[in-house]
Amino acid sequence: MNLLDLGLDVVTDPVLMSDRSHDRSHHAWELPDAVVRCHSTDDVSTVLRWAHATGTPVVPIGAGTGLEGGANSSKGSVALDLSPMDAILEISEPDLDATVQAGVMKSALNAALAPHGLVFPVGPGVDASVGGMASTCASGTTAVRYGTLKDNVLGMTVVLADGSVVRTGGRSRKTSAGYDLTRLFVGAEGTLGVITELTVRVHGIPAAAAAAICGFPDLDSAARTVQVALKSGVPISRVELLDEITVDAVNRYAGLAIPVVPTLLFEFEGSSERTVREQAAEIERIAADHGSIGFERTDDPVGNARLWQARADALPAYCALVPGSVTWSTDVCVPVSRLAQCIVETAADTERSGVLAPIVGHVGDGNFHLAFVLVPGDDETYAKARAVNERLVERALAMGGTCTGEHGIGSGKVHSLAQEHPTGIPVMAAIKAALDPSGIMNPGKVLA
Repeated sequence: MNLLDLGLDVVTDPVLMSDRSHDRSHHAWELPDAVVRCHSTDDVSTVLRWAHATGTPVVPIGAGTGLEGGANSSKGSVALDLSPMDAILEISEPDLDATVQAGVMKSALNAALAPHGLVFPVGPGVDASVGGMASTCASGTTAVRYGTLKDNVLGMTVVLADGSVVRTGGRSRKTSAGYDLTRLFVGAEGTLGVITELTVRVHGIPAAAAAAICGFPDLDSAARTVQVALKSGVPISRVELLDEITVDAVNRYAGLAIPVVPTLLFEFEGSSERTVREQAAEIERIAADHGSIGFERTDDPVGNARLWQARADALPAYCALVPGSVTWSTDVCVPVSRLAQCIVETAADTERSGVLAPIVGHVGDGNFHLAFVLVPGDDETYAKARAVNERLVERALAMGGTCTGEHGIGSGKVHSLAQEHPTGIPVMAAIKAALDPSGIMNPGKVLA
């Protein structure tokens, strides 16, 4: 049977398909043969039954905010657009959970949670779909306190390669019932099945919150401050590192006046303003021990929001530094004890290489990012960037880290995954073969 005969919402116009055929990365993509706008689990199941019977590759896409090509289509494939699946199915205030369709945006979920005094704090700075975030195991600035998507998904509905539907996990906070299928699919990037519904943990909105900003003479001092702060036991909600290039870029982009030195942004949350003040005071003391240049705390919600929005706008701020440029954002994660060394060595590497690659990081969990600022068509600089990226991964792995803390593997880091888990790849391949014997689920991603 032809796809057009299945009674689905099928798009074949090339202009309309283009937006639903790739993520925000620089990795290659091609127009699929069609885009199917899915409105329900049944729609996804219908497409996958057809794809299984015809051997047609299927590439799921949500908001398309990924950075490693995980949602990039190829010729001959069908893109599954999950963005129409945007229903919030249930909010349970007493159980602190919510059940949503995969296409629900984080902003929409939080708007629905707010009247209940609840929040879903996990996820990247850009708005993204809950299903997409789970698919890549995203985390973002709040992971130091709230964890990653793996820590916040209780259960899900997944459609397998043959169109069958499986429900994993549940709503209880703990279980010892068999294999952890939920965590198997979180981070699998659509290569094992398509996530269509999720039950996620939500949290109470703290009674008090404050932000603080603190400069340092060098990146090493800033990173070591974070290491000591974490050991102190202060419950930091967010701690972000910005190098000098990033500070200069966000100053220009957002109209701020932050001193152009390596900088840490902190956020503290608590049950009272006194608790928050005490947390900030302890971090201020630790920062001073490491040569901090000023420490400014603010509990003004407007000021806090402006500060964190500036951090979220780092990528467009970088592009504004070089007219006509684009960014290639990459990430690694290392044990916190090796963070300072990894950042300092990486910064030196980029400077020697002559590439513009600012550093920002969710440094509370050892995760940091390079954002190469590149002009399309400048093949020499792209080649330098690729070499820096390869050395970054090698450096992180040598320190006991990982090739990606939250961006995922996609098509861009398949080789890096093989470097990181040479003995694990055969096990992953066996799981892939068992669940997707025809290889139709997001081919070319995660595994070669």
